Amino acid sequence: MLLIHMFACLSDNYGFLIRDSASGKVACIDTPDATAILAEADKLGWQIDEIWNTHWHPDHAGGNQAIEKAHGARSLGPAEVDQRISPLSQIVHPGEMLRLGDSSAEVLDVGGHTLGHIAFHFAADQVAFVGDSLFALGCGRLFEGSAEQAWNSLSRLMALPDETRIYCAHEYTAANARFCATIEADNAALQARLEEITRLRQDNQPTVPTTIGLERATNPFVRADMASVRAAVAADASLPAHEVFAIIRKRKDTF
Repeated sequence: MLLIHMFACLSDNYGFLIRDSASGKVACIDTPDATAILAEADKLGWQIDEIWNTHWHPDHAGGNQAIEKAHGARSLGPAEVDQRISPLSQIVHPGEMLRLGDSSAEVLDVGGHTLGHIAFHFAADQVAFVGDSLFALGCGRLFEGSAEQAWNSLSRLMALPDETRIYCAHEYTAANARFCATIEADNAALQARLEEITRLRQDNQPTVPTTIGLERATNPFVRADMASVRAAVAADASLPAHEVFAIIRKRKDTF
């Protein structure tokens, strides 16, 4: 069983410390704020054994060296982290299985936000840590990859079971929701979700984690192959889904 400790850090990031309950092994998913992460680990009495990076951006890998030094942690992640931020103990690739004590995770290819972006799917725990590839009611801006690459990555995530809890790395949901309402105003599930998001944020509560099923029902970025979404953006029925996705992504970039 995987224990997950989530906490807010920086302006809108979430930090994640995960612990395999059988072995006591602990990993940090990304390193947005080393000071906050080390403080949370100290509060819990957890020794950080490993760092698992999703991509190279500094608010995801910038704290690696400080945590390595403080806890003697091993760092694992895509080659882009090793090349652009700091040396990794181990470069990992999509399709590989990683172990944290008795818990295991598959490395998923979710490139688009960055070319080498990966996610970690713990199938037995029905949990995935997706970095900035997928957000609650959104997805990461395409800084490096193409719309087709990002659509394929999101489709890969949408193939996971509906019950899979998705831990994304930012609290962007309220802003995403305002945009989504301009795409699918008649989506009843989305309208209900907007009300829930408003309530949660008014109480300063997180909207993360989300689930695959919830995103599939309400997130227009992953619904680009749906007739209702095509109609909302005036996309021809013959247009490939990744091109419909590109239209939605461009609209969000200037929203």
